[in-house]
Amino acid sequence: MNKLFQGAIKFYEEDYNNEKSFYKSLQENAPHTLFITCVDSRIDPNRLTQSKSGELYVVRNIGNMIPPFRKDNNEITDGYLAVTSSIEYSICKLKVKNIIICGHSNCGACTVVYDKEMLNTMPYVKKWLELLNPTISKVEAMKPENEHKKIWLTELQNIQQQLHNLLSYPFVEERFNQGELQIYGWYYNIMSGQILNYNLITQEFKPIIGDKPLFEQ
Repeated sequence: MNKLFQGAIKFYEEDYNNEKSFYKSLQENAPHTLFITCVDSRIDPNRLTQSKSGELYVVRNIGNMIPPFRKDNNEITDGYLAVTSSIEYSICKLKVKNIIICGHSNCGACTVVYDKEMLNTMPYVKKWLELLNPTISKVEAMKPENEHKKIWLTELQNIQQQLHNLLSYPFVEERFNQGELQIYGWYYNIMSGQILNYNLITQEFKPIIGDKPLFEQ
């Protein structure tokens, strides 16, 4: 813990004092991109995108998941308001131009979801990971030949499912269809450092290459 305290001191004495004007400019919260990713400690959104403080509005949870939109009797009924309210706020209030859903390799959520014995010791995690059920059904239909491939397919299918869930929200779908929102699905391979981008039209994951900007600022 002492390392973290020393880091906070170093931030103030070096980073902040060397860039006071920049940090003072952050009084207004005006990110251009909503970045939805896993809570995994190996994922650093700003480092992955080489972006600065203030550029990304980050939402994190186990498995980088988005509950599907539900509306019953004209009343929104959602037990996962921490996620859905953050998405709504970033789009409707902050007017972000881009959304990235970033999954990753060696994902604990996509592994433990198959370990029923372990899940029974973590009731809150078990409940949350019920959101993976549609993904699991799709993976099982593919009949993967081994455990490694099953986990890998789960990680990829999970990103596609979350894109589908995201677009189930009327305020997201409307802005996307009008060209006001750009939406991306990323798969970050921790071991290789490579990031794959999911093409919504071709439904393929391909490496991010070239020098063209991927999202609007």
